[in-house]
Order: sequence, then structure tokens, then C-alpha cells
Amino acid sequence: MRIITGKYKGRHFDIPRTFKARPTTDFAKENIFNVLTGYIDFEGAMAIDLFSGTGSISLELASRGCAHVISVEADRDHHRFILQCLQKLQDPSVTAIRGDVFRFIKSCKQQFDFIFADPPYALEELKTIPTLIFEKNLLKEDGVFVFEHGKNDSFTDHPNFVEHRSYGSVNFSIFQPLHQG
Repeated sequence: MRIITGKYKGRHFDIPRTFKARPTTDFAKENIFNVLTGYIDFEGAMAIDLFSGTGSISLELASRGCAHVISVEADRDHHRFILQCLQKLQDPSVTAIRGDVFRFIKSCKQQFDFIFADPPYALEELKTIPTLIFEKNLLKEDGVFVFEHGKNDSFTDHPNFVEHRSYGSVNFSIFQPLHQG
């Protein structure tokens, strides 16, 4: 796993072979972040990485200058790995939380400039996540929500859907709050 750009550009972290996590490929990560530069300036942003797995996205966000990143991961070993990566970087901008994403979303009272979610593609509640993000008002007015999902899922009918990008077997749907006016 490598960090694409920013202050930690080129840093590598070896993911244990025992991990069940399917990290976003470097190719897909680089491409979606290239798309996102048209949507958001990460410098000083408040971000959250849901189902963070290996922490790849959290580390990328920290490298790109986010003021604060919350990384939420339920798996004990994955959470420990994220903490080890953060210790190597000595970066206080990332808070790694071990816990259930749905419980976190329901209790969160904060708003974010950027939300990234990469749930297991077979997760039963997968299709409910975009609606939950907007029902809980987790995005700031100009915020961006990126949802990674399998090729068999489509969110083009969601009222907050903006665009879809596909890189190999990795699919991203981008959402933003509806603007009043």
C-alpha cells in the first residue's frame, strides 16, 4: 500500500497477508483522487473514512493536508494496523476509531467536508449507506461523499448522486448535498 501524493508521497506500508480487507488499488485510488481535485481542496478539510480497512484512504487524506481525519474500522487487527501506520508517520491529524460504522454514523454530531466509505461489497446494508449519510446530515454544504462499491450496485437514482467512476472492478459513486435555491 502506498501513499500517492502529498507530504507522505511514496511512503509504503506492507499489509499483513492474513488481512481480509480488500484495499482500494493504487490505480483506482490515484484516479478517484484526480477526479476529486475538481470537487474539493483537501488542505484543511475535515474528513471521515468509513470501513477504513487498511487505512489507505485515511493516510492519503492526511498526506494531502486534511486538518482532521476520522478513520472508523470495526476489525481489531485492521484497526491495530492503522494505528501502527499512524505511529510510523507521527501524524496527529488522524483519529483511528475501532467501532461499528452504523453506530458511529447514528451518534455522530459533526459535519465533514469529505466522507469516503468502502464497505465490504457483500454487506447486507450496503445500499442504505448513502441515504443514511444524508439523513444524518454528515456532509457540509459543499461537501463530497465518495462511495466505493461493486459493479452490480448502482446509485444513479439517488437524489444526491453526482457521478459514477469505474476503474477495473472498482466502482465509485460521488454524492453531494442538494443545494437549496
